[in-house]
Amino acid sequence: MISSALLLLASCGGTQKSATPTSATHEEPVALAFSADSAYAFCQRQCDFGPRIMNSEAHEQCGQWIVSKFQEYGLDITEQRATLKGFDGTPLLSNNIIASYRPEAENRILICAHWDSRPWADNDPNPDNHNKPVMAANDGASGVAVMLELARLLSVESSLNIGVDFICFDAEDWGNDGYSDSWALGAQHWARHLHKPGYKARFGILLDMVGGQQARFYREGYSMLYAPQVVNRVWQAAEVTGFSSYFPKQDGGNITDDHGPVNQIAKIPCIDIIPYYPDCYESSFGPTWHTVNDDMQHIDKNTLKAVGQTLVQVLWKENEK
Repeated sequence: MISSALLLLASCGGTQKSATPTSATHEEPVALAFSADSAYAFCQRQCDFGPRIMNSEAHEQCGQWIVSKFQEYGLDITEQRATLKGFDGTPLLSNNIIASYRPEAENRILICAHWDSRPWADNDPNPDNHNKPVMAANDGASGVAVMLELARLLSVESSLNIGVDFICFDAEDWGNDGYSDSWALGAQHWARHLHKPGYKARFGILLDMVGGQQARFYREGYSMLYAPQVVNRVWQAAEVTGFSSYFPKQDGGNITDDHGPVNQIAKIPCIDIIPYYPDCYESSFGPTWHTVNDDMQHIDKNTLKAVGQTLVQVLWKENEK
């Protein structure tokens, strides 16, 4: 997904709250391995359907496959279908897919990503490609792939007593810069119509473009504003697991993404793990963002591993609290 595409990139400025650093010295790595090979295969499988653009057969088929995989791993499924309106008036047949581990547990963690593809490769260096759909291997499929591998781990290592909700947000990438609310339509809908009345979670983590080559995940601005403690916890987990180079303790930009409605409407503190390429000429989201080159050839298993193992550390250590 995304993601978040559109995304305004601004200076984080002085409005952000600061997170008090905590030492990772006394935290032990969780003895449970996230499989980058498995996550890569999940990413490939989504791309096998083709671009998952709204209202397409590939979109519907991939959604059914995502549901079937979460069900295979024993999670409870809620499909939140709705017809949303795109910025151009297009009716979008949207489906937010919610997969819940231990749905009865009161203490819950939210992990989310968008699963739709952008219909237009409007950042491609070749103008002839601007009306072509994006395969979205990174900007969409990678986040869902990490969530599916986490769900697989939960099915074989069911040692968590906390609940986990994986939400695949839809209609994230049908946005236009001229329409401020045209991004993250599925997340907006979910935040206003929670899949369970009164739903609460300790915190949320959004995964957006978490499989790119040479990706580095700087601390996103709105994450620091709404959930600095969660940022600190995730970056600490990256340090413990040996992936601190992927999570520099530096600030990136303020990104319009699915975590916005989660924070502002649902009132759940949620952060965005999203890459920042400060020296990339094509885009600060990397050279393949919203281009026809967002394909499996540009997915890096090492990046998937860094993000996935960091989340394993967060979840299993959160279970000890």
